Order: sequence, then structure tokens, then C-alpha cells
Amino acid sequence: MGCLAMITTLVVLSAIGGGSAVEYSVTNNAENTPGGAKFNTDIGADYSRQTLEAATNFIWDLFQQTNPADRKPVDRVGLFIDDDMDGVAYASNNEIHVSARYINDVSGDVKREITGVLYHEMAHVWQWNGNGQSVPDGLIQGIADFVRLKANYAPAHWVGKGGGDRWDERSDVTARFLDYCDGLKSGTFVAELNKKMRDGYSPSFFQELLGKSVDTLWADYKAT
Repeated sequence: MGCLAMITTLVVLSAIGGGSAVEYSVTNNAENTPGGAKFNTDIGADYSRQTLEAATNFIWDLFQQTNPADRKPVDRVGLFIDDDMDGVAYASNNEIHVSARYINDVSGDVKREITGVLYHEMAHVWQWNGNGQSVPDGLIQGIADFVRLKANYAPAHWVGKGGGDRWDERSDVTARFLDYCDGLKSGTFVAELNKKMRDGYSPSFFQELLGKSVDTLWADYKAT
């Protein structure tokens, strides 16, 4: 194909519980770059598609969304490996974009790292975000990292339990805090919090679900 960048696309229609189906596609727009080549050799489109599907099922279970009516109406998710972007990854309009430059820079187990990234971004695809109302970005990102944490893909550089100065200081700090809150409600807190965020958001959600304000819960968490 000469100097033209090859585009690899894998599309699979996957039947999933409740009679619903989600179509997943993986497109490598950076095959002629070191990161794009590393994606093909170390991760691959087929594994990525399987990870997107596995993450979807994991998130539905974690969010306790066994009924399709409880989920966002998403019927297809596209993953794109791009070279012309900074950072790590982002999700927008049911598309996940991952930086080929980041893939190239990952040392160690790149497959595990990108798997964790995909779980985080798939959480953004499926989580409720307050129906356009103002939701703290720290909470949105924290829930996505909570998903990554519960899937056992938390990287070694994340803060440990009890770390941080504010509950919404950083997504990994928030994820650890949400894990603590989840334990106070037998593993249902984040699922119920996400459900409440379908139509809006209020800091009072913490009080309603756990009987304490978020600041008091943070103080309790730090004390433990």
C-alpha cells in the first residue's frame, strides 16, 4: 500500500444478555508508527475487541444493570488507535481513542496496561453522568478508575489505600475512596450512586445512601 497508512478494522456483532447486542470495532489508524506497530504485535485487534466485550459485561454486573432498560442505549462501540493525540485515551460519543504514542512509551506489560485503560474508558461509555447536569469530573473519573480497580487492573503507581488529601483529588484517590464506601454498603454503593446519576447529581447522594456527608465519609476513610 506504499506510504499510505493501513487501517485494520475488526467488527463483530456480539450477542449479550437480555437479548441486547453491542457491535465492537477496532481500527488502528497508526500502523505506520512505532506505537501502532506495537499495538498490533503486543495487543492486537482481536484481543481488544474481546476486552471491550468483557469490560461491558463486567461493568453491567458491577453497576447491577441486568435489565437492558437500566443501561445507556449504546449499540456499538468503536476503538481507535491514533497517533495525533496527546495523553493516554479518551471516550466520546461511544468511541474510545487511545494514543499510539502512549502505547509506544509503556514499559513493562503493555497488554495489561492498555487492558486497564480500556476498562476505564468503557466505564465512561456506560456510566450515567447526571443527564447533562454539573457532575464533578473527579467523581466521573473516579468511578471509571473504580471499575479498573475492581477488575484488578490498577497499575502499581496508583496511590495506596488511605492516600490523598481530598476525596476528589485524583481519579485513583477517588477510586480507593469509592471502594471504601462500597464496602460500607455490601458492594452496592457505586451501583446505586451511578443509578442516581441517571437523571442528575447532588452531593446529598452520599448522605442518602450511606447516612453521612461525603466529607464525613472521607474523614472516616482517612481515620481507618
